[in-house]
Amino acid sequence: MSIRINDVAPDFTADSTAGTISFHEWLGDSYGIVFSHPRDFTPVCTTEFGAVAQLVPEFAKRNTKVIGVSVDSVAEHQKWKRDIEAFGGAPADFPIIDDTSLTVSKAFDMLPADFYLPTEGRTPANTATVRTVYIIGPDKKVRLTMSYPMSVGRNFAEIMRALDAVQATDGVPLATPANWVPGQDVIVALSLNNEQATEKFGELDIKLPYLRFAKAPK
Repeated sequence: MSIRINDVAPDFTADSTAGTISFHEWLGDSYGIVFSHPRDFTPVCTTEFGAVAQLVPEFAKRNTKVIGVSVDSVAEHQKWKRDIEAFGGAPADFPIIDDTSLTVSKAFDMLPADFYLPTEGRTPANTATVRTVYIIGPDKKVRLTMSYPMSVGRNFAEIMRALDAVQATDGVPLATPANWVPGQDVIVALSLNNEQATEKFGELDIKLPYLRFAKAPK
């Protein structure tokens, strides 16, 4: 069964470049981003891990832990980290899970429909769409998912924007409009009438009876 928004993210215990990790315990009261890759030493994935390495301080500002999943061993990950850091120009200060067993990939439904693992000669194409992003809340529930084909590099500016939007609307009657970025107005949920919305969020900019904007809370 696929992982749906508001499902509790699967818990797991696995070896990683940061030692043995029990996922829910490791996450604690932070947000989490799980992002996966089909294999180490692949070109697109190296650029993506380099981008994450550069963004680790920004994720930390947002109380967000980042963890990578790749279906290779910790020993291979440690070697690959040198390439990631050389390309990204920043230390890869986040764990990368050893998922040679595919335990995590299967639990998070990351594998393509026709995946298979030959006993010899495995290529990244065998696990091609193990290229998924999950944003997970402190309550361990999935807030957002994105899946990419092997040929399309992820836009981490969009992932960061999505994280900001998730955090801006988490647990409050607000939503973000198309192309929203932090600092722009947000949409007030229809669960509040105009009076309630004004009391809670201040002056409204009413575009349509069902489309009401307010300043984003700080």
